[in-house]
Amino acid sequence: MNKRLSTWIKLITFSSCIAIVAGCGFTLRGSQALPENLTQVGIIAPFQYSGLSRALQKRLPVYQLTGVITPSASVDSAMLGKTVVIQLQPEQFERRLLSVFSSGQVAEYDLVYSVKYTVTFPNKLPIDNTLTVSREYQDDPDQILAKSRELNLVLSELRVESADRIIRLLSSQYNRSIVSTNKQVVKKPTTPLIRKRED
Repeated sequence: MNKRLSTWIKLITFSSCIAIVAGCGFTLRGSQALPENLTQVGIIAPFQYSGLSRALQKRLPVYQLTGVITPSASVDSAMLGKTVVIQLQPEQFERRLLSVFSSGQVAEYDLVYSVKYTVTFPNKLPIDNTLTVSREYQDDPDQILAKSRELNLVLSELRVESADRIIRLLSSQYNRSIVSTNKQVVKKPTTPLIRKRED
């Protein structure tokens, strides 16, 4: 009896926590990042199936979005009118030295991954962005092959992390694009109608 009561108490407590969190407006990581009418994202990259473009395509469904990798030549006004377009620039990698062995060989460095990209929402102005993520990496000159594989794995993880951040930023960027567009709308001043006086 006590065990059953304890189970019910845990269930009620868990349900209450979910209700409180939902009431605060908290959304899960995989929740939709854009309005329901914007579910398709076109991905344009210098190399059509680059690592980051593939990572974006794989991660978008987690956020209830569909990613389509497309060459820039196939982007037309019809697509821009109904699709969010993410145009990627070439990705860049940089190694920043952190420490060395007594022999002078590199022991540890900071691997920095950065990419510039442009987001264009339907009928909105383009938004330019620069994203940078980094990871500390320990090198070992005695295990070149193993470390080479590990490095490729780290680079893949950095691309996935970048893809997630790009997608999660879409919501705030969409709101910003609306504000920017509204600022571009200038009301034409109305000229008061002057009635001509009859003599």
